[in-house]
Amino acid sequence: MPALLPVASRLLLLPRALLTMASGSPPTQPSPASDSGSGYVPGSVSAAFVTCPNEKVAKEIARAVVEKRLAACVNLIPQITSIYEWKGKIEEDSEVLMMIKTQSSLVPALTDFVRSVHPYEVAEVIALPVEQGNFPYLQWVRQVTESVSDSSTVLPR
Repeated sequence: MPALLPVASRLLLLPRALLTMASGSPPTQPSPASDSGSGYVPGSVSAAFVTCPNEKVAKEIARAVVEKRLAACVNLIPQITSIYEWKGKIEEDSEVLMMIKTQSSLVPALTDFVRSVHPYEVAEVIALPVEQGNFPYLQWVRQVTESVSDSSTVLPR
């Protein structure tokens, strides 16, 4: 039976070899830079997370980042519990989590803005790139925030 393994593995390569011979060129692979031909570049949109001490602060920051087009959408997730070490002591607080959808290129500007208005001494702003998703939604995020990413456009105040 072990003698069949090399033969079986070569048979798996046969369709690729036949395709290569028939076309005269190696078969193409789907490009990892696009989402099923949608044109979305993986990682060009990010989900950023910010914690706030209460809903009032979270709503103020959320409204401001959307108005400034630093984000297309902000979801507020109330009543999360955060446990962390701060200045040598273990703390536990109720917070509101903001999930902010933006272009990855805007994360530095978003971070700077949040830091400038946030009441915490050290504001949590972390961002994760979006690799896949609903293309119309990802396209909408980019469209809504497009004017900010264009360096010739002045940020709305």
